[in-house]
Amino acid sequence: MLELRRVCTFYGNIQALHEVSLTIHKGEIVTLIGANGAGKTTTLMSICGVVPPRQGEILFEGRPIHILPPDRVVALGISQVPEGRLIFPEMTVLENLELGAFLRSDTAGIQEDLDYVLTLFPILAERRRQLGGTLSGGEQQMLAISRALMARPRLLLLDEPSLGLAPIVIQQIFAIIQRVNKAGTTVFLVEQNAHQALKIAHRGYVMENGRITLEDSAHALLANDEVRRAYLGM
Repeated sequence: MLELRRVCTFYGNIQALHEVSLTIHKGEIVTLIGANGAGKTTTLMSICGVVPPRQGEILFEGRPIHILPPDRVVALGISQVPEGRLIFPEMTVLENLELGAFLRSDTAGIQEDLDYVLTLFPILAERRRQLGGTLSGGEQQMLAISRALMARPRLLLLDEPSLGLAPIVIQQIFAIIQRVNKAGTTVFLVEQNAHQALKIAHRGYVMENGRITLEDSAHALLANDEVRRAYLGM
């Protein structure tokens, strides 16, 4: 579904990604783990067109997307849940969700997806008239995921969804990610919480200093001594 081929991304003269290559197949949960500053977020920003790569290619269902602006990438079926949630705090929960469907015109489908995300996260249904900025951190993360799902993506990109959340909320978020995947959405999950990410993923990549240093099944990475020492605290 998604393929990065030797992607090099820069911020000015500073190179953030060094010939990054990876693949994501339809129906998978693939996770990218690594330390803070490894280049994980830049990888997502390159896919979305926010920070286009200077070299290499990014293909979505065989089509090059590294030459497209972000809105065209979304229109093709890729949605991102950004690090830090970035919901609109002065807008209601419902208004945030409606903005997720901004590029769509299928009124019946939008209502169907609205009902779906409010079923996934019942607390949002209770708070639909509440301003986004008054939600707890966990509720804001639920809103950010729901807003992305309102675009009806085929590929969902998640950037550090567990960041700053209580353990019980993290469990809820990861359970929902699995549920969304089982419903048919392919997931690319960027996480510092390597243990939780690898527990739900099918495959994983390890990134260090802007380079992919290891790739394997999630099960194998969980058992890898190097990964256990560096990322799992074992």
